[in-house]
Amino acid sequence: MRVIIGVVVIFASVIGGYIAMGGHLEVLMQPFEAVIILGAAFGAYIIGNTGPVLKQTGSIFGILFRGPRYTKEAYVELLGLQYTLFKLVQAKGVLALEQHIENPEESSIFTRFPMFMKNHHAVVFMCDYLRMVTLGTNVVHEMESLMDEELETHHQENDRLVGAVQSLADGTPALGIVAAVLGVIKTMGSISEPPEVLGHMIGGALVGTFLGVFVAYGFFGPMAQSLKNIFDAEAKYFLSMKVGLLAHMSGYAPSIAIEFARKALMSEVRPTFAEIDEATANLPALT
Repeated sequence: MRVIIGVVVIFASVIGGYIAMGGHLEVLMQPFEAVIILGAAFGAYIIGNTGPVLKQTGSIFGILFRGPRYTKEAYVELLGLQYTLFKLVQAKGVLALEQHIENPEESSIFTRFPMFMKNHHAVVFMCDYLRMVTLGTNVVHEMESLMDEELETHHQENDRLVGAVQSLADGTPALGIVAAVLGVIKTMGSISEPPEVLGHMIGGALVGTFLGVFVAYGFFGPMAQSLKNIFDAEAKYFLSMKVGLLAHMSGYAPSIAIEFARKALMSEVRPTFAEIDEATANLPALT
């Protein structure tokens, strides 16, 4: 809905303002200018990006319309999962984790948290580092460095898509000038035509500059910024797991470890201490 509202406001402001000041819509109907600009932009996009990025391109609009996937409820569930796992270690020892992290799809703990289980990358992240704990990894700063490296890699993978869309925003104004120049070249071939004909042709050529700037700053630039904001917000999910795991490894009690994890979240989705206290109190007893 947010994206749709933005698109409507952009078109209403630009096209509505143009009509209000006496402009004629038919002058803006220059399909071949659009072919030159958007076709060249698409070709440059293919040249400038790798195969994995091109495959991700199809998911851009889905990501934009979906927005950040993690709600406050998802974070309550994540903190509840961490509390349950840390409580298990406190009660039965670290080796009690093995049966759960080796087959999380069949785990009596993980299956209690369906939103978490739908996120394959989160499941792998949690199980991999808990597995390292069961194998004897207990140097907190080394584990933190390893987590940071993995999270940075994941961030770079997302940032490639943001950069690809931003490159469209950076390049389309120049491609608009290319289309305008080609329109002027075409016009110069008809220099003997009457002024009213030449005026129409020159106006059509200038539509290329308008279109290039319009799609760059009205669509591609905001799309890149929106993707960045979404990916940054989603990165907090993994940061919360990281902080909770490191607090647990440092010897903090489960309730304190998840408080560390809670504090890593953005304020608009961060559950309150009372909400987490209530959620953990209502978790099923460990068996």
